[in-house]
Amino acid sequence: MAETINGLFKAEVIHRRGPWRSFETVEYATLEWVDWFNNRRLLEPIGTIGTIPPAEAETNFYAALETEGMVA
Repeated sequence: MAETINGLFKAEVIHRRGPWRSFETVEYATLEWVDWFNNRRLLEPIGTIGTIPPAEAETNFYAALETEGMVA
């Protein structure tokens, strides 16, 4: 999975937005991409996840675990 994410990052950011003028511009572009990847990218409607960002899916997952723990 890490190879897939690295390849996606290189294709979408490094190669598409280069050439880079400094390390800081690469670092900032990386921060922007990670924010998009975690908070704004929509997941495919697979199963019951729906079209929501990964961060929201993770929040929902842990909230469901807490709810199950309270019921038990």
